[in-house]
Amino acid sequence: MNGPIASPPTPSAGFLTPTTPPADAVLPPRAPEAPAPGSPLGSHYDQCFGCGPQHPQGLRMTTTAGEGLEVFAEFTVQDCHQGGPGLAHGGLLTTAMDETLGSLNWLLHAPAVTGRLETDFVCPVPVDSVLHIHAWITGVHGRKIYSAAEGRIGGPDGPLAIRAQALFIQVKLEHFTTHGRPEDIKKVLDDSDLMKRARAFEVNP
Repeated sequence: MNGPIASPPTPSAGFLTPTTPPADAVLPPRAPEAPAPGSPLGSHYDQCFGCGPQHPQGLRMTTTAGEGLEVFAEFTVQDCHQGGPGLAHGGLLTTAMDETLGSLNWLLHAPAVTGRLETDFVCPVPVDSVLHIHAWITGVHGRKIYSAAEGRIGGPDGPLAIRAQALFIQVKLEHFTTHGRPEDIKKVLDDSDLMKRARAFEVNP
């Protein structure tokens, strides 16, 4: 005999806020050190699954700075990215959106990590197709960065395939050195070029 349906748990005090910015959020100016519009953003880490050029099964996305607080990215769906036969895996499409939304932090010149990500899948994305993603910041409130994105198939004006909203949290670089795998952290610390780029993003607590 089945028992009563349990009520959903009450969110704890630390439960993440929704991805819609609050009424008193602001749109900050583009950082003076931000890459110029039209500039490629490059990879923040060569083994990153989203943007790393040396990850063998990664997405190897390319991202370009737009005007104001927006970026544009492309992701070509390979055979190794399948979910259903001949179709991109939904989780990998979410990863592509997360990677693009995260690259908006270049425009604020501050490191941040994903706090919450919501995705809507509108239509399937076939293997060999190119997903064109447009992402933009919708507001900043304290350390919280709110953003949104759309992914279209075949071109910037192609059919809408996926959309997302996200909340990122600004962090200090110690977040990565404290929580990352030691051997990977050491590799980055030993790379002077990577450290130079990382130190450029240091922010006040």
